[in-house]
Amino acid sequence: MRAASRFTISQLARMVGVPVTTIRYYERIGLVQPEGRSDGNYRLYGERSLEKMKFIKSAQSMGFTLENVKVLLAEKTGKKPACGDVKKLITERLDDVEKQLEDLKHVQTVLKAALKKCCKQKEADCCQVFAEMSGD
Repeated sequence: MRAASRFTISQLARMVGVPVTTIRYYERIGLVQPEGRSDGNYRLYGERSLEKMKFIKSAQSMGFTLENVKVLLAEKTGKKPACGDVKKLITERLDDVEKQLEDLKHVQTVLKAALKKCCKQKEADCCQVFAEMSGD
């Protein structure tokens, strides 16, 4: 590995945009490992770790859990995950997103109805919406 492609933990954290503690945590749970040590015994990471950290961050931005990421990275087997395993995770995540969207649509409907009630009242009157929410 070239010296230019080796990063300390703080450099890697900065490059990926996560705290150093996140990388240490990922080490403890087996998602990423230093690829060497410096003369001063500092952890050193390479391009592989950088790409893995980017992948983890990307997967998390789509709502995948760290357990999902472990499956996607297939850390235990060392082999790439089977398409069926990935399909299952994506299907489960998509189901979660669709449920969240349903819930948000309901919240949107309730809020629009509450706003409509508020708009019909005078500004100085006691708010009916607040009274209903308070159980008064």
